[in-house]
Formats: sequence, structure tokens, C-alpha cells
Amino acid sequence: MAGKNAITAELARFAVGVDYRNLPREVTERVKALVLDLTGIIIRARFDADPAPALMTTVQRLGLGGGNCTVLGEPARFAPPAAALINGALAHSLDFDDTHAPGSIHPSAPIVPAAFAAAEMTGASGKDVIAAIVAGYEIQIRLSLALVPSRHYARGFHPTATCGAFGAAAAAGRIFGLSAHRMESAFGLCGSMAAGSLQFLDDGAWNKPFHTGYAAMNGLIAATAAAEAYRGAARSIEGRAGFLHAYTSEAVVENATAALGEKFETMSIAVKPYPSCRYGHAGIDAILALRAGHGIDPAEVASVEVGLSRTGLEIIGKPAAAKQWPRNIVDGQFSMPFVGAVALREGRMSWDDYRHHLDDPETLALCRRIHTIADPAAQAEYPANMSAIVRIDTNRGRFEQLVVTPKGEPGNFMSDIELIDKFDLLAGPYLERERRNALSSAVLSLDSAERLAELLALTHSSTVTSIHAG
Repeated sequence: MAGKNAITAELARFAVGVDYRNLPREVTERVKALVLDLTGIIIRARFDADPAPALMTTVQRLGLGGGNCTVLGEPARFAPPAAALINGALAHSLDFDDTHAPGSIHPSAPIVPAAFAAAEMTGASGKDVIAAIVAGYEIQIRLSLALVPSRHYARGFHPTATCGAFGAAAAAGRIFGLSAHRMESAFGLCGSMAAGSLQFLDDGAWNKPFHTGYAAMNGLIAATAAAEAYRGAARSIEGRAGFLHAYTSEAVVENATAALGEKFETMSIAVKPYPSCRYGHAGIDAILALRAGHGIDPAEVASVEVGLSRTGLEIIGKPAAAKQWPRNIVDGQFSMPFVGAVALREGRMSWDDYRHHLDDPETLALCRRIHTIADPAAQAEYPANMSAIVRIDTNRGRFEQLVVTPKGEPGNFMSDIELIDKFDLLAGPYLERERRNALSSAVLSLDSAERLAELLALTHSSTVTSIHAG
């Protein structure tokens, strides 16, 4: 473990030293599963996410089209920072991307797009991309743990974005072959670029996906500048005005380097079966289990109580009146009453349910019968698990279910078959089956790819018109 005055240097040495050949097989296999999961999400978001058209035309207006990098699902090509920005934003636009419960972050959204852009800039192999993604994950996650997510949230920051910039720089810098000294410079530049305000929660704005894309782009820019010998600040993480002092009330600095290279936080990343905030997934699991197990009809439900951790309650339960009356998709994604009402009515929670239920009077009436509280049982599991306990009162009595480990968490991970099914549901409307099969197979054998660009070429169909072309 690094001393408190050498954290940036220790993380830089780790990032440049990650070698595919020395990674445990379970880690490399998990990375491929996570990349497949993100690929399907980006492709669907490219066509179906509200921010996509404005973002695509924005980068064109800025002159960032016409480069050599890929936006997944998009036939046109883009400059590297634009590809990182768009892929990173699309990755988080559906709020269907992976999570890390103790770090309270979405690891892949900023990391994988930065690695992809860097790989296309350099002609990197699949093995190099896997190693780079691991470097990014391990640094991003540890920084969030060091900040202490609840304290970081209290200052109004979203750790996926703030920590994501450092992780994205680690991933891109690993592909560029930076020295440890130049990786420190990349981190130094990230100290001036790490951002991500939670203010979007007030009105359902599109900042959240924007700032994951921004983190991917900033990490790529920082690593590229460092590769060209641009000097970044020293001790940008632990310094007097560094990341761990400026972005939290009290850091647990040892978390930044604890068991670095020995314990892989990559194995603690979860995938989402539902396209909503992860804090609500245990509640959805519990509602679905009670609905199926007791044949509960929404019409007989008098009230539902969902017990959450205190942090979960702040994010998906408060203010109660707003959560019970979501106005748009972002509101719905961060509303336990809404996702719970959809689960009760449909027996599922899918991306397409937002457009069907946000204006549905019966669903909204059911939302107002769903209440959230801070519950000791859920709090006892936090932060290791985003648990929930659900109590449904009906005219037949009360039914109760505790879910400690939501589906998709490392201890309850989705199988390759389940991940392929999710990928097919997301990409199905836009990629023909033969191409989908080829793409999923290629991602799950990513370490066999001599050049990542060949795999990324499979992510769009020649039958699909470019979104900014019409």
C-alpha cells in the first residue's frame, strides 16, 4: 500500500504495469462479459436515447466528425475525443449499464469508450484493450471508495464521472504505453477535469449521461497530452488541493491503493437486468418475487412499503411527492415508486416500459401507493449490497420479501446466455441476427482480436441510416 503522500505515483505505476498475461482468467472473462453488456446498451441508445440526436449533431457542428474512430451502431466516423464522448454518453443514457455497489458507480461507461478510442488511434489488440480496461476499472473504483460515496454525494458530485476521468486516463494511457511518470501527468490533468454535478436530479436533465461521456473524453485527452510530454500537476490525488481533499469531506485515503494488484475490484462489478438506478433493483426483484409467488394483482394492492439504505432512500425515494409523480424517463429511472409500479403491473421492468407507463393514469395512481423508508435490514447490508425489503399490503394480508443481493450482482451474476439475451433485446431492432451473433461472439472472444477496429466494424449495419444524416 502506498503512503498517504504517494498515492498518485502508486496508481500510475500500477496502471502502466497491467499486463494481460498476468491477469487471472476470471478477470479477463469478466471484462469480456462487461464489454458485451455495454455494447448492446450503446447500440440501443444510439437510436433510442433522447440525448443522442442532439449530441451527434453537436459534435458535427464542432467539426469532430470525419475522423477514424467508431461510435457503436453508427456508420459515420468521428475524431477520437468525439467517439469517446458519444460512446460514453450513450453508454449511460439508458441507465442500464454496470455498477459497483461499494463504490456506488458505473464503471464501464467512462472506461470502455476511452479504451476503444485509444485502441483505434493505435491499432491495439483485444488483449491490450482488456488490460487497459482493467487498469481503468481498478483505479476508478478505488478512488470512489477512497472518497466515500455518501460523502462525495453530499457535496453534489457523481462519482462515476469524477472518478471516471482518472479511470479513463488510466485505460487510454495503458494503451498508449505511457511511462509511470507520464501517467502521473495524465492524472494531474484529470485533477482539473473531474466533474459531474448531481443537479440533474432536480429536473431530469441530460447531464448524467453527458458527464460520463465527458469523463471518457477528458481521460482520453489527458492521456494523449501526457503522451506528448504535456506536464500535469504532481500529487493530483493526495495533494493539498488534490482530488481526495477537494471532492469529499473526509477521505479514507488507504482505500485508494488497498490490495492494489492483489484483489481485483473488477470482479465486484455488477450488470443490470433493469434499466433504472441500481438502488431500486433489489426492490424490483422483491416485488416480482412477491407478485409471482402470491399471485398479487395490482388492483388488490392497498399500499407498498420499500425499505432501503439511507443513501438509496435519498436517491430514489426523496422527495416523496416527486418520486410518486415522475415527469420523464430520468425521473422514472430514479423513482422507486415508478419502477415498483411498473413491476407490479407488468411482471417486468424493461426499457420500453418508460414510454408506455410514464403517462399511464393507472401506473401513476399505483405510484402514489408505493412509499419508501430507511430500513435497518437494508442499511445493515450497505454499502456491500444495495438491498431492499418490500412489504405489500393487500385485502388478503401483508406479504414481505427481503432481497439482499440483487440479480446481476457478483454473487448473483448473469450468465453468458442471459447477457446475450439482453444484448439481443437491445440490439435486435437495429442489427440483423447474423451480425448480432457475429458481434456477440467476437466480443466474448475479444482477447483473440488482433485489432479492435475489426470488431467495432460489426457494431453497425449497412441498412441503418446515420442518425445525423436524416
